[in-house]
Amino acid sequence: MDKEQLKGEPLLRMSKRGEMLPAWKSWGIRLIAFFLSLVVSGIVIIAVSGLNPAAVFATMFEGAVGTGKRAWVTVRDAMTLLCIAVGLAPAFKMRFWNIGAEGQILVGGIAAAACMIYLKNLPAPLLLLVMILASLAAGGVWGFFPGLFKARWNTNETLFTLMMNYIAIQLTSYFVAMWENPFGSNSVGVINSQGKEGWLPNLFSAGYNKDYGWNVIIVLAVTVIMYLYMNHSKHGYEIAVIGDSENTARYAGIRVNRAYVRTIIFSGAICGLAGFVAVSGASHTISTATAGGRGFTAIIVAWLAQFNSVVMVIFSFLLVFLQKGAQAIASSYNLSQEVSEMITGIILFFLLGSEFFVNYTVHFRGKKVSA
Repeated sequence: MDKEQLKGEPLLRMSKRGEMLPAWKSWGIRLIAFFLSLVVSGIVIIAVSGLNPAAVFATMFEGAVGTGKRAWVTVRDAMTLLCIAVGLAPAFKMRFWNIGAEGQILVGGIAAAACMIYLKNLPAPLLLLVMILASLAAGGVWGFFPGLFKARWNTNETLFTLMMNYIAIQLTSYFVAMWENPFGSNSVGVINSQGKEGWLPNLFSAGYNKDYGWNVIIVLAVTVIMYLYMNHSKHGYEIAVIGDSENTARYAGIRVNRAYVRTIIFSGAICGLAGFVAVSGASHTISTATAGGRGFTAIIVAWLAQFNSVVMVIFSFLLVFLQKGAQAIASSYNLSQEVSEMITGIILFFLLGSEFFVNYTVHFRGKKVSA
């Protein structure tokens, strides 16, 4: 390439990779991004507080998994987040932007709480089964309407599912007011605290894991099922084809509108199950804070994992670890919550940014681009 040609060429060019990187390279890029994020976070810590970054990172570790109880609380919250992310995966892979996980979690939690309150005289196994089915159905119904409107009238699913969140929040407020105990407290309180009807039973006789063992089993089972569904089923294949090109899917004979409705019902149902896990396996109550923003955090998990439900396990634990660690350093060093959340944001920014280098390549001026 001569000098005249180089003169008109930009210094940097970006192009999408023709082939996916090998797994070891893509994960290598992510690890480099993670370590760079720690370096930048360390610089910010020194600049803002003058603290030793190593001590701050050690405090984050201690706050998240420093004791058996803390470790299992982190596991519990990671399982709830994982369940939501797994639920979002099929819709997002199909390019159906389900931003309504918050609402689907809440209606699933309402269904579980209602069963605990009104059906507590049922035998324990039957009650739990009814709660699971009710939560799945409630979440599925909450996903059905956006899917139907998308399929029939091509409405904007992002806005539709987002608005459904607000309806679910108000619906939760209504039921909290109905069930509040004592009256006027604006809180349901712990449901069935005496007999523990509708609580997931202890898995083991001792240890912190006895409280949250079933959370782990249920969510990991759902994760494996979703992986098999997405990678080894006809419906999973259809989701992938529609996500790549809706026109190609129609040409191949796939009923796209039917797939939209089916997939968002499935997605909403799994998010509804996360509501059951949160109510029956963790808080044992229902409130507008039951979802706690995890419906939006799960989008980051699903995106970082490229909709692979098994990889989501890693990122779910990472995000919960960062959240718990941020809370620990805020309290230990008397820092504002904003400073601790800044560290979390830096790490997430680098991780999300690493996906650019996984999917795109940068060419410098004068370098030939292979076909």
